[in-house]
Amino acid sequence: MSLESQELSELKLKIGRDPTSTELQIVAAEWSEHCSYKSSKKHLKMLPMKGPLVIHEKGYDSGVLDVGNDYVVTAHIESHNHPSAVEPYGGAATGVGGVIRDILSAGTRPIAIFNGLRFGNIEKDQQARWLFKNAVTGIADYGNCLGIPTIGGEVEFDDCYQNYALVDVAAVGFGKKENLIKNHAKIGDLVVLLGGSTGRDGMGGSQFASDSLESEDRSAVQIPDPFIEKLIIEAILEARNHNLINAIKDLGGGGLSCAVSETADALGVGIEMDVNMVHTRESNMHSDEIMISESQERMLIVTNKTKSKKLREICKKFRITCSVIGHIKSGNQMHVKKGKKTLANLPTNVVANATLLDLPSKKPAYLKTIEKEKKFKPISDYSKTMMALLAAPNIASKIWVYGQYDHEVGIRTVVKPGHDASVLRLDNGKFLSVKIDGNPKQCYINPREGAIGCFEEACRNVVCTGAKPIGMLDHLQFGNPKDPEIFWTFLESLKGLTDFANDTKIPCVGGKVSLYNETPTGPIKPTPLIGVLGLIDKNPLIPQKITEGDCLVIVGDTKDEMGGSEYFEYIHNFIGGKCPVVNFTESKKNMKTVLKVIQNQLLKSVHDCSKGGLAVAVSELCMTNQIGCNIFLDKVPGEKLDVVRILFSESHSRYLLVMEKKNLKKVEDMLRKDKVSFKLIGQFNGEKIQFTKGTKSIISLRVDKAHKTWFNSLKDLVLHG
Repeated sequence: MSLESQELSELKLKIGRDPTSTELQIVAAEWSEHCSYKSSKKHLKMLPMKGPLVIHEKGYDSGVLDVGNDYVVTAHIESHNHPSAVEPYGGAATGVGGVIRDILSAGTRPIAIFNGLRFGNIEKDQQARWLFKNAVTGIADYGNCLGIPTIGGEVEFDDCYQNYALVDVAAVGFGKKENLIKNHAKIGDLVVLLGGSTGRDGMGGSQFASDSLESEDRSAVQIPDPFIEKLIIEAILEARNHNLINAIKDLGGGGLSCAVSETADALGVGIEMDVNMVHTRESNMHSDEIMISESQERMLIVTNKTKSKKLREICKKFRITCSVIGHIKSGNQMHVKKGKKTLANLPTNVVANATLLDLPSKKPAYLKTIEKEKKFKPISDYSKTMMALLAAPNIASKIWVYGQYDHEVGIRTVVKPGHDASVLRLDNGKFLSVKIDGNPKQCYINPREGAIGCFEEACRNVVCTGAKPIGMLDHLQFGNPKDPEIFWTFLESLKGLTDFANDTKIPCVGGKVSLYNETPTGPIKPTPLIGVLGLIDKNPLIPQKITEGDCLVIVGDTKDEMGGSEYFEYIHNFIGGKCPVVNFTESKKNMKTVLKVIQNQLLKSVHDCSKGGLAVAVSELCMTNQIGCNIFLDKVPGEKLDVVRILFSESHSRYLLVMEKKNLKKVEDMLRKDKVSFKLIGQFNGEKIQFTKGTKSIISLRVDKAHKTWFNSLKDLVLHG
């Protein structure tokens, strides 16, 4: 671990002397991009973080939302990209562990996990298949062992992630408002390290994650142990109930170095600690190794002398080791000792606050021509094209993935994975809907509009369950920020998200940035991942079975926006064209109206149009309900377009509403009253998925045949290549 030369000079200047070797290691960990956010922090302030439901407390690692009746929901998102690219099982599993502890540190019980995964081309690349298979198993095993349901997520494959993986894990917690831990500390309080023992795994993990992945440094990957984590969850919640915790922090990136310096800095106190008191897994560990190890399943707790006795008893009951490693003192120094010998003595405000960078940005050259469309050979057989799209890894059913997750444990799950969003039952009679979305194809073509599109899609997904969006989590993943063109795409995405969040009044309640995501062939495409939380006061829309004669109404216009579509990239191998753009007024109006119709209980199900466009969205409804349909393409509202664009354009703000014929007039009256663009485009019947234009049949597929292809493609690819 090392500091850059100008950072070393700056550190010497700030402390007025040469740093010791331990001080160098501590500061190198805390000033790494992964821990300090030195490239992005300045700009992240533009996101709206306040709102009527948002609760702010000192030193929280997760966002907190008031969901009424004295209950709160907490949410956080993390990534484990570099470790997962080297060791996908352990990397993905420890990603789950870390985000769970962030939820726990607010004093709430983790109730659900969801994830966003990105891998290379699994049709051609064996390494991508290996990474995918093992990362999914890592997430499943860890979550299932904890008894926390993994209720949703999304997976995407793209050549830009060759030999690499993006593994994002988000978690949601729930609890009573009065039980939130309000971080505070008094002089003389004890600093306790609780949980797993400190070993040599995860050495320099934060540095490793703050650089391009060139070496397969397995020592930087942490080792997961979900069984200890499960015990920690129960012990912390019991300690919280007995009011034994004054302050708490998860040990994540940078290990003890970051946990100790950030806790002291947030609380405005000094901390003195002794490395000899830290319980270790290996003998003869060097003090510097103890300070920067990122061994998992560890929490730092501040308590007082009286409370520490009861805390020890709880730890003993759950068979968790806890060691008093230091105490709170006045001033603002982080004093690290080994017995009587001083190893480090630094001002915490220096350690915990790296100098923020103002990096140059410049519009990438490739964007000048990216929106130009190529001429393609006309399609002779649309049904064949449709089957190819249903088998495409990005569109095919993800049952192979979520089938490995236990999504029913904990009995809260009301709408399971496989629908637009998942829904959880809360103890206050309300329901929480969650979804995570990303679209690197569109973000590459237009970083600003692409990012807004991801945000709007996640909102549409929770709206489909009858939920009003109340908070957003963002995870912004890009290549090397020191490349001005990459940094420009980061800033554009951020500005887009900020504009949409301000316009819809959906605050950002948690976020992460992951930079230096580069592969040997170059940087990844801009990959912002957006999670949205929605609240349902009374009845969630639980999709009912579609039957013969049910009507299909589309809300929203279809436009000439094929850029970044699955159709262009998968069928024609073409990257480019005009990316779909969200019209803010239309988006809000459609969202509000669809919610109103759902609340009036007039619909059987609602599905949004996204990847693969209208053709794929309609087919999904048919396949999951085992029923055919007849769709009239000339009825689809929007610009006058050719067949390809009506079928496969991925325009935003569109919803498919399914209802019984008897409710059609009521639904149409409501939509008309709110002046939204809509049309009855077809009916469900028979055993074929049919799209016609005028008298001409465009697509005709047997539902069972389509379903078999869609259902099995991904699984077959992963298991048999």
